[in-house]
Amino acid sequence: MAKSNASLRVIPLGGVGEIGKNMLAIEIGDDIVVVDAGLMFPDEGMLGIDLVIPDMTYLRQRKNKIRGFLITHAHEDHIGALPYALRDLLEVPIYGTKLTIGLIRTKLKEHKLAERATFREIAPGTPFTIGSDHTPVDGRQTDFARLAAIAAKGVLLLMSDSTRAEQPGYTQSERHVAEMFDAIMSRAPGRVITTTFASNISRIRQIVEIAAAWGRKTAIVGRSMENYTKTARELGYLEYPEGSIVSPHEIGKLADHELCIITTGSQGEPTSALSRMALGDHRHVAVKEGDTVVMSATPIPGNEELVSRTVDNLFKLGAEVIYDPQSRPHVSGHASQEELKLLLNILRPKNFLPIHGEYRMLVRHARLAMDLGVEPKNAFVLTNGDVLEIDANGARVGEKVQSGVVYVDGLGVGDVSQSVMRDRWSIGSDGIFLVVVTIEQRTGAVVAGPDIVTKGFVPEHDAAQLVEEAKQKILDGLAEAQTGEHLAEPSALKDAIHNSVVNFLYERTKRRPMVLPVIMQV
Repeated sequence: MAKSNASLRVIPLGGVGEIGKNMLAIEIGDDIVVVDAGLMFPDEGMLGIDLVIPDMTYLRQRKNKIRGFLITHAHEDHIGALPYALRDLLEVPIYGTKLTIGLIRTKLKEHKLAERATFREIAPGTPFTIGSDHTPVDGRQTDFARLAAIAAKGVLLLMSDSTRAEQPGYTQSERHVAEMFDAIMSRAPGRVITTTFASNISRIRQIVEIAAAWGRKTAIVGRSMENYTKTARELGYLEYPEGSIVSPHEIGKLADHELCIITTGSQGEPTSALSRMALGDHRHVAVKEGDTVVMSATPIPGNEELVSRTVDNLFKLGAEVIYDPQSRPHVSGHASQEELKLLLNILRPKNFLPIHGEYRMLVRHARLAMDLGVEPKNAFVLTNGDVLEIDANGARVGEKVQSGVVYVDGLGVGDVSQSVMRDRWSIGSDGIFLVVVTIEQRTGAVVAGPDIVTKGFVPEHDAAQLVEEAKQKILDGLAEAQTGEHLAEPSALKDAIHNSVVNFLYERTKRRPMVLPVIMQV
């Protein structure tokens, strides 16, 4: 290492205690390497929010120390925040394997950043250096001999994915998915419409090959999936049987039993191709009776309701939907308990840090490590922003750094705060009560109003009496605020209106709409 006396600091900024927005800073001396920059999809409570990304304040404050983004793979929960990170850290190079770099480049093109970003391709099995951090990279398949060689030198810290730490046994092979798709293709009477993650290139290749074996041509529908598969083909990672692919424009020219469609929308995203198909407003595909729709993905926590809504709409259109865990062709890309134990047994780390998972998963994974010989004091369960420090004296949890979530809302990044979110909740749950009063600037006398507009509060036919009583409460509050020798400031008058209306409405309705007073002076 560049500085033998420098402590190693491991700082999860996202992906610990949650599923998604994975981001981990590894810091030693004047060098920081950032592992992944992912996003998380909003839950139903995040009104109007498009994406959720990690708070990167800690990185921005130390931008001169950052030597690279090291990307493990190109799923959205590992690369989705890169376009937003690069707005302030564009000079930081991005490290990844050939396919990962290709898919990242495709994503960055949408944000007009691809031509200005710096990419460093890494080859499986070839060591490389970022700053003072020496990082070995394994091949596509698990190289147990390489792991054993690493273990022989001693493993100071193992950070291991905890997403399936609660699941006993082994994660099934992708070969199991092929068998299930084969069965589906063989019995489907009409079109087979399959949705999966756009970045799951191996799954897409399997579907195309199996469809071709059953005499079906495949159309790939959905902007992100079209872009990703195009990139994968150009890089040599995706080869199709001759004549097996058709354009979305040609869907109507084929008999139903000769067609397979692969599309985006496995998480029920409202703007995705499958969601539009389920609502009957997709320009190329109208779902109908005889179609078989296959959900080849597991809903990310928080997306279950969106997925259920999409499935319901597909059934309403007459389609057969294969969606439940027992019958859908999908296996996880995450290791289960026996595989996690195998990794721990091979590497025998001195310190262990479970990452990538909700808090209970991290705890279960840490207990697995302790069962296999890691000392309890050396197994660390962190939350986002905690700092794990390792030096010659051992490992410990140090001070906490700023972390959290940043909301992406349209073109705005980070401009939606928790207070704005609370306002949206208030409006969404109890409605809005707008009060407009015009006063004479010199005397403070009310010359017009109060005029009241309500939305989402009470039905219009019930509001008349309530509004009239509220007007009198407002006038009483204004009169009280204006007593004395000096005229009240507009801000004081607004407070008077707000307080009188809020209390009155709660007494009468037990509801708390957002009350917005507007004072106009003439």
